[in-house]
Amino acid sequence: MPSRRRSRQTALQVLFQWDARHLPPESALSADVALEGFYSSLYSEESEARPERDEFTEALVRAAIANVAEIDGRITRHAEHWRIERMPAVDRNILRLAVCEMSAFNTPAPVVIDEAIELARRYSDEKSVHFVNGVLDAIHRELERASGGQPA
Repeated sequence: MPSRRRSRQTALQVLFQWDARHLPPESALSADVALEGFYSSLYSEESEARPERDEFTEALVRAAIANVAEIDGRITRHAEHWRIERMPAVDRNILRLAVCEMSAFNTPAPVVIDEAIELARRYSDEKSVHFVNGVLDAIHRELERASGGQPA
Protein backbone atom coordinates (compact mmCIF):
# COMPACT_ATOMS: atom_id res chain seq x y z
CA MET A 1 0.00 0.00 0.00
CA PRO A 2 1.53 3.30 -1.08
CA SER A 3 1.87 6.25 1.28
CA ARG A 4 -0.84 8.90 1.20
CA ARG A 5 1.66 11.31 -0.37
CA ARG A 6 2.37 8.85 -3.18
CA SER A 7 -1.37 8.26 -3.60
CA ARG A 8 -1.93 12.00 -4.00
CA GLN A 9 0.85 12.20 -6.59
CA THR A 10 -0.74 9.37 -8.54
CA ALA A 11 -4.20 10.94 -8.23
CA LEU A 12 -2.77 14.19 -9.60
CA GLN A 13 -1.31 12.35 -12.59
CA VAL A 14 -4.60 10.58 -13.29
CA LEU A 15 -6.63 13.77 -12.94
CA PHE A 16 -4.17 15.65 -15.15
CA GLN A 17 -4.57 12.99 -17.87
CA TRP A 18 -8.35 13.08 -17.47
CA ASP A 19 -8.32 16.87 -17.81
CA ALA A 20 -6.04 16.78 -20.86
CA ARG A 21 -8.31 14.24 -22.60
CA HIS A 22 -11.39 16.41 -21.94
CA LEU A 23 -13.41 13.43 -20.73
CA PRO A 24 -16.91 14.49 -19.69
CA PRO A 25 -17.34 14.45 -15.91
CA GLU A 26 -21.04 13.67 -16.16
CA SER A 27 -20.28 10.25 -17.62
CA ALA A 28 -20.36 7.63 -14.87
CA LEU A 29 -17.46 5.90 -16.59
CA SER A 30 -15.26 8.99 -16.81
CA ALA A 31 -13.25 8.16 -13.67
CA ASP A 32 -12.99 4.50 -14.70
CA VAL A 33 -11.65 5.48 -18.12
CA ALA A 34 -9.12 7.85 -16.55
CA LEU A 35 -7.93 5.27 -14.01
CA GLU A 36 -7.70 2.44 -16.55
CA GLY A 37 -5.80 4.68 -18.95
CA PHE A 38 -3.32 5.53 -16.22
CA TYR A 39 -2.82 1.94 -15.06
CA SER A 40 -2.47 0.80 -18.67
CA SER A 41 0.28 3.34 -19.23
CA LEU A 42 2.26 1.69 -16.42
CA TYR A 43 1.93 -1.82 -17.85
CA SER A 44 4.12 -3.23 -20.57
CA GLU A 45 4.05 -6.68 -22.12
CA GLU A 46 7.71 -7.15 -21.19
CA SER A 47 6.80 -6.84 -17.53
CA GLU A 48 4.96 -9.66 -15.83
CA ALA A 49 3.79 -7.43 -13.01
CA ARG A 50 0.57 -5.48 -13.21
CA PRO A 51 0.53 -2.09 -11.48
CA GLU A 52 -0.87 -2.24 -7.95
CA ARG A 53 -4.23 -0.53 -7.60
CA ASP A 54 -4.48 2.08 -4.88
CA GLU A 55 -7.81 2.54 -3.09
CA PHE A 56 -7.04 6.05 -1.80
CA THR A 57 -5.94 7.24 -5.26
CA GLU A 58 -9.06 5.79 -6.81
CA ALA A 59 -11.34 7.31 -4.17
CA LEU A 60 -9.76 10.75 -4.66
CA VAL A 61 -10.02 10.57 -8.44
CA ARG A 62 -13.61 9.31 -8.42
CA ALA A 63 -14.72 11.99 -5.92
CA ALA A 64 -12.89 14.80 -7.73
CA ILE A 65 -14.35 13.90 -11.12
CA ALA A 66 -17.85 13.30 -9.76
CA ASN A 67 -17.85 16.71 -8.05
CA VAL A 68 -15.72 18.70 -10.50
CA ALA A 69 -18.37 21.34 -11.25
CA GLU A 70 -18.88 22.14 -7.55
CA ILE A 71 -15.13 22.00 -6.87
CA ASP A 72 -14.34 24.28 -9.83
CA GLY A 73 -17.00 26.74 -8.66
CA ARG A 74 -15.45 26.89 -5.22
CA ILE A 75 -11.95 27.36 -6.68
CA THR A 76 -13.18 30.10 -9.04
CA ARG A 77 -14.77 32.03 -6.16
CA HIS A 78 -11.43 32.18 -4.35
CA ALA A 79 -8.96 32.44 -7.24
CA GLU A 80 -9.24 36.16 -7.85
CA HIS A 81 -8.85 37.19 -11.49
CA TRP A 82 -8.43 33.58 -12.63
CA ARG A 83 -10.87 31.56 -14.69
CA ILE A 84 -10.49 27.85 -14.05
CA GLU A 85 -9.75 27.07 -17.71
CA ARG A 86 -6.95 29.68 -17.79
CA MET A 87 -5.06 28.25 -14.82
CA PRO A 88 -2.07 26.05 -15.53
CA ALA A 89 -3.43 22.48 -15.75
CA VAL A 90 -1.16 21.21 -12.97
CA ASP A 91 -2.26 23.94 -10.56
CA ARG A 92 -5.92 23.47 -11.47
CA ASN A 93 -5.74 19.76 -10.73
CA ILE A 94 -3.75 20.17 -7.51
CA LEU A 95 -6.49 22.53 -6.34
CA ARG A 96 -9.23 20.12 -7.42
CA LEU A 97 -7.70 17.25 -5.48
CA ALA A 98 -7.12 19.33 -2.37
CA VAL A 99 -10.61 20.86 -2.36
CA CYS A 100 -12.08 17.41 -2.89
CA GLU A 101 -10.06 15.95 -0.03
CA MET A 102 -10.95 18.83 2.32
CA SER A 103 -14.63 18.52 1.44
CA ALA A 104 -15.21 14.78 1.18
CA PHE A 105 -12.56 13.04 3.27
CA ASN A 106 -11.71 13.26 6.96
CA THR A 107 -8.20 14.56 6.36
CA PRO A 108 -7.42 17.67 8.44
CA ALA A 109 -7.29 20.77 6.21
CA PRO A 110 -3.75 21.79 7.30
CA VAL A 111 -2.48 18.37 6.15
CA VAL A 112 -4.30 18.68 2.81
CA ILE A 113 -2.96 22.19 2.24
CA ASP A 114 0.60 21.15 3.12
CA GLU A 115 0.41 18.17 0.76
CA ALA A 116 -0.97 20.37 -2.04
CA ILE A 117 1.89 22.83 -1.52
CA GLU A 118 4.36 19.95 -1.80
CA LEU A 119 2.72 18.82 -5.05
CA ALA A 120 2.99 22.39 -6.38
CA ARG A 121 6.66 22.52 -5.38
CA ARG A 122 7.32 19.25 -7.15
CA TYR A 123 5.25 19.71 -10.31
CA SER A 124 4.91 23.48 -10.76
CA ASP A 125 6.83 26.62 -9.79
CA GLU A 126 7.22 28.92 -6.81
CA LYS A 127 4.47 31.31 -7.96
CA SER A 128 2.12 28.34 -8.07
CA VAL A 129 3.09 27.35 -4.53
CA HIS A 130 1.90 30.75 -3.27
CA PHE A 131 -1.20 30.67 -5.47
CA VAL A 132 -2.22 27.16 -4.31
CA ASN A 133 -1.60 28.08 -0.68
CA GLY A 134 -3.68 31.27 -0.89
CA VAL A 135 -6.63 29.69 -2.68
CA LEU A 136 -6.74 26.65 -0.40
CA ASP A 137 -6.43 28.77 2.73
CA ALA A 138 -9.43 30.85 1.62
CA ILE A 139 -11.44 27.72 0.80
CA HIS A 140 -10.53 26.20 4.15
CA ARG A 141 -11.83 29.31 5.93
CA GLU A 142 -15.06 29.12 3.91
CA LEU A 143 -15.52 25.44 4.80
CA GLU A 144 -14.88 26.20 8.47
CA ARG A 145 -17.51 28.96 8.46
CA ALA A 146 -19.99 26.66 6.71
CA SER A 147 -19.47 23.95 9.32
CA GLY A 148 -19.99 26.35 12.21
CA GLY A 149 -16.31 26.81 13.03
CA GLN A 150 -15.52 23.10 13.21
CA PRO A 151 -12.18 22.23 11.62
CA ALA A 152 -12.68 21.08 8.06
